[in-house]
Amino acid sequence: MSFVIVGYGRVGARTARILDTEGYDVVVVDTDSNKITRADNAGFDVIEGDGSNDSVLKRAGVNQAVALGGLTGDPTVNFAACLTGKQHGCRVAMRISEDFNSNVYERYESDVDEVIDPERLGAAGAKTALLGGNFNVLDELTEGLSLTSLSVPTDAPIIGQTVNEIELGDHGRIYAHGRANEPMTIPLPATTVKTGDRLAIVVEQNNLIEVRHTLMGDNWPSVSNK
Repeated sequence: MSFVIVGYGRVGARTARILDTEGYDVVVVDTDSNKITRADNAGFDVIEGDGSNDSVLKRAGVNQAVALGGLTGDPTVNFAACLTGKQHGCRVAMRISEDFNSNVYERYESDVDEVIDPERLGAAGAKTALLGGNFNVLDELTEGLSLTSLSVPTDAPIIGQTVNEIELGDHGRIYAHGRANEPMTIPLPATTVKTGDRLAIVVEQNNLIEVRHTLMGDNWPSVSNK
């Protein structure tokens, strides 16, 4: 799975780093030579050029990418990049600024898969917006831990197990559980997991993929950590 990140500023750099840590291939696009140098020094494949330009995005491999994030500080560039990504079959997430009025927000929202307000969402949320689905990284608690939530899909391997039976080893801990449309509470060990339940988990960053597969099975594709 490969991702194109347009914009290697604060949000773009952190999003790229999180994706890379979890084993995904990332290509960075930016016009700023200093940012390109930083991305290159961080080990990313980099393309220097305007992310709103179709030929630049083709050089970045947009036609093979799973998703594209328009994460520059310029919403016009982000929107153009996302439209190109959609034309090539990518899932697209677009960064906006917090001063957008509701009408502009709704217009962008109707044309892209996710609209990201980085002041509220942050890089971990931007990564989740790119990946999609119902396994949601809510926040980075520390450099090594994430607070994560999920809605249990119909074919998850943990359905019918009790919370006490779900084995995450030293990689994470389930700390809250709730039935669909009900508040989450601290689960009893004998609580049985059902389709549509919600779980909240503390997970080690480096083991997010392994924990995700333990809980959700083949709902997520396998990748190898670098």
